[in-house]
Amino acid sequence: MGPFSMAPADSGVDDTALARRQALTGASGPMALVKNIKVFGIACFACLGGFVYGYNQGVFSGILTMTSFGTHMGEWVTDQTKKGWLTSIFELGAWFGCFYSGFLAEILSRKYAIILNVGIFVIGVVVQCLGVIGGASCILGGRFVTGLAVGAMSVNVPNYNAEVAPPEVRGSLVALQQLAITAGIMVSFWIDYGTNNIGGTGKFQSDAAWLVPICLQLIPGLALGIGMLLMPFSPRWLVHHGRESEARRVLSGLRNLGEDHELIELEFLEIKAQSVFEKRSTAEKWPHLVDVTPWNIFKLQWVAIGSLFKTKAMFRRVMIATVTMFFQQFTGINAVLYYAPSIFAALGASSNTTSLLATGVVGVAMFIATIPTVLFIDKLGRKPIMLTGALGMGFCHMVIAIIFAKNQYQWATHKAACWAAVAMVWLFVVNFGYSWGPCAWVIISEVWPLSNRAYGIALGASSNWMSNFIVGQVTPIMLQKIAYGTFIFFGLLTFGGAAFLWFVVPETKRLTLEEMDMLFGSEGVAQADSRRMAEINKEIGLEEVLQGMGMGRSPSSGDGTSSDEDEKRGEKSLTNGHSGEAKEIEAVG
Repeated sequence: MGPFSMAPADSGVDDTALARRQALTGASGPMALVKNIKVFGIACFACLGGFVYGYNQGVFSGILTMTSFGTHMGEWVTDQTKKGWLTSIFELGAWFGCFYSGFLAEILSRKYAIILNVGIFVIGVVVQCLGVIGGASCILGGRFVTGLAVGAMSVNVPNYNAEVAPPEVRGSLVALQQLAITAGIMVSFWIDYGTNNIGGTGKFQSDAAWLVPICLQLIPGLALGIGMLLMPFSPRWLVHHGRESEARRVLSGLRNLGEDHELIELEFLEIKAQSVFEKRSTAEKWPHLVDVTPWNIFKLQWVAIGSLFKTKAMFRRVMIATVTMFFQQFTGINAVLYYAPSIFAALGASSNTTSLLATGVVGVAMFIATIPTVLFIDKLGRKPIMLTGALGMGFCHMVIAIIFAKNQYQWATHKAACWAAVAMVWLFVVNFGYSWGPCAWVIISEVWPLSNRAYGIALGASSNWMSNFIVGQVTPIMLQKIAYGTFIFFGLLTFGGAAFLWFVVPETKRLTLEEMDMLFGSEGVAQADSRRMAEINKEIGLEEVLQGMGMGRSPSSGDGTSSDEDEKRGEKSLTNGHSGEAKEIEAVG
């Protein structure tokens, strides 16, 4: 894997291998999750990682408005610039965590990298709890450290799950991860609503009102760490580091099959093919970094990312990945998630309890809205869903701005206007939940050639976190200084995102890697990748295994070159891996 791979490519998966595996495994998708207890455990594990991430996205919005928290923080909740730092420093930490995640996962293993980050996470939560004594400095330091861990785990956990899960359930795991993220956001909102009443909602409010929501995140975090101790190493990491016999044993245990079973042999060879492919691609481009050492791994991630800016065709892909993520965040979604109670108060909500109640509905609406896209994205396509969502979100922003402008000084006598604005916020998160939330991550995974995908996805993820940080920083200042102009600002940017999507971003549904090359003017990149993979499949014996199963391809020509049919199937192999990975990318709001 590249240091920043968010999910493994389904390498070596051509039509014959895929057909044989499906014949051997039987059920696929959600039904396969309950086929054996180990697969079910992996599914639950995926939910834990997503839940921790989502919970941290939402929990602080309610805490910011609690009286007892304000008593300890002082000007850090009344000064809007400082309030922005108190919130957004978590995203800044996550941005750094995203960058070191791949390095640790490669040198320590996915397993130990996750355990280490759970330890960092626990330290961050404990430091935040000390805010009852140390004030804002503890919250700032604790949230930055927690952000480091969550940013790293948002990459490492789905990556690990995808690498140990059977191919037939990876799509279902992604669905569960995305639902778990939105479930974490939803649960955090309702916990804030419940604990806000501990000791009352006024000056006698207990410190437990904000300490309990912070401490509760230790439960899924520690469960993730403890569960990881019981989990095996990633078979893919073991193969990549030359521990092939151990990888076979792990695969055998995960699938409840003997090491000599043909399904184990088939999956092992597919993993090995991808590992060899990555090493040879590295050897061709950067021969001085081919040895798998910590220093080379560290340098490789920066050299590889830098290479994406060196050709016009690749730079266009960079622009699509990074600008799509910029517009995803500047729809204003995390302005709502981080400051929803403050926004509802600005829209005339009569009390903090009412604001928190309205915020809880945000979580429920977003959770429900995510479900249809998880099920139908491959049928409807990416662009139609995202365009519809962008237009819907932009419309909601503008309606809120109009209602706000007309009623900002008379909310008390215009309750209907207040609830109309609140309803538009709910409609806004619905539009985001089915569109830019999941689909943006799919697009940034699909525009890259196989040999560049890990680093390209990393670049898109870093754009997401940095944009997230900026939104968290400026939103409270905007709400104070320009009030309803905040919604006009995000609305115009959302319409700008729709225009960018319409004029610049291609529809990636069902496109082969070669067709993607033609779109971006880099013909030959995917074809070269395809030839290399076909050679590796033959060299390591995957082709021979398939022939032995009675599902082999037509033989190669006598001069040692593949027939036209072989080459087309090799290209289809990469295409399958390409689209398979797209479904494995964690969709994050």
